[in-house]
Amino acid sequence: MTARALFFSVLTLPAGAQIDPGRELNKALADKTGKKLQITAEAKQRAEQRTAQFFGRDRDLAADFIRLRIGLIYRPTTWIKLVGVAQDARSAFYGLPPPGSVRDPHDLQEGYAEFLRPDQRGFGATIGRQMIGYGDTRLIGSPQWAYTARTWDTARVYYLTKKARFEALHISPIVPRGTGFNRPILGDRIWGTYNTFKDVLGATVIDLYVLRHDQNRPSGFTGAGRLAIQLYGSRMGVPLSKSFRFTAENVIQRGHVGPLPHSAFGWVGQLGYKRTLFGKPVDFANEYKFASGTNPASGKSGTFDQLYPAAHDKLGHMDVIGWRNVHNVRSITTLSSSKTWQWILMYNNTWLADPRDALYNAQGRVIVRSPSGTAGRHAGHEIDLYTNYQWNSYTISAGIGKFFPGEFVRNTTPGARSRLIYLSTSYSF
Repeated sequence: MTARALFFSVLTLPAGAQIDPGRELNKALADKTGKKLQITAEAKQRAEQRTAQFFGRDRDLAADFIRLRIGLIYRPTTWIKLVGVAQDARSAFYGLPPPGSVRDPHDLQEGYAEFLRPDQRGFGATIGRQMIGYGDTRLIGSPQWAYTARTWDTARVYYLTKKARFEALHISPIVPRGTGFNRPILGDRIWGTYNTFKDVLGATVIDLYVLRHDQNRPSGFTGAGRLAIQLYGSRMGVPLSKSFRFTAENVIQRGHVGPLPHSAFGWVGQLGYKRTLFGKPVDFANEYKFASGTNPASGKSGTFDQLYPAAHDKLGHMDVIGWRNVHNVRSITTLSSSKTWQWILMYNNTWLADPRDALYNAQGRVIVRSPSGTAGRHAGHEIDLYTNYQWNSYTISAGIGKFFPGEFVRNTTPGARSRLIYLSTSYSF
């Protein structure tokens, strides 16, 4: 039996089966190796149909995305961890030569060494290729919803106490090539410090960070057209009571984009509330987001740099719009019908911060622009309903989403209503 056939036979085990193959395998390995060796694996499939993509500007898409991973974790001593993960991502029925964002066969997803005491105190370091995320992953993350999932070449040094983590980092995103082995793009890098403080004035968590984004892919770290942006940011998570919580993040940016001076700002605030409805737990969250845009007449760059986030669900389940030049209102309601089954209803409403700047996609690239600023501000509404069911290491997900264009989109595109329908299954350990 091939590796691919073995993975997907696991997905079809009878519902009454009580054996989790991955857990049993790692239990046996732990007994044989003194807990030094562990295997990780993932088999994930998502069949989806996207119609009227980007409001009718792109072709309809129906494909079955398949991602397989297998990895090893080896601990030669209590303070050293070595990790290697191979990934194979395919896109059956895609119809056209698929880009690297949906197809990345036979590649290295992770390969790193971590040095840290077993009590997770004192100095530590991580070096190598790794999937990472900071805070709410609005700026830096590895989106697992994505077909290939971003990974990073990293060098991180940190110091940990019971209530704080101080970290210096230097990271570069890996862009899947689709063919050939993925190589680092060191002309695109983020470096600086990201620090987290827990149990401040109660159970409040505060992140403080100063980061620098340098980008000049064609010619390394120097040369004309270089992007050099400093980010000064903070994030706060505050439990207001047993039921209420508040989260806020703000980012100030200074620097330059090519010859233009850069000054931008982004802000997020969320208020959440938990209660019981008809005997079932329900979580309500309402959120406002802002990211500045550019007035072309100003002679300056003012479009917020969203870096490389794990952007899924941040501005809609369909991942149409990014955190650049927007006002966004999001409401999300999560009903837990059981401990393993959730139903989520999400609503997003989005306007442009500056009507003369563009509407950007989830990757931060331009969808459409009205240079005169006369097309209006309202991008549109999105409504999503999706569900996740988990049993041991198995997960089944399904959902539907629809985007209803606003004035700006209707005036600058064919104005079609974009739609997403999908069914996903996965097994991981």
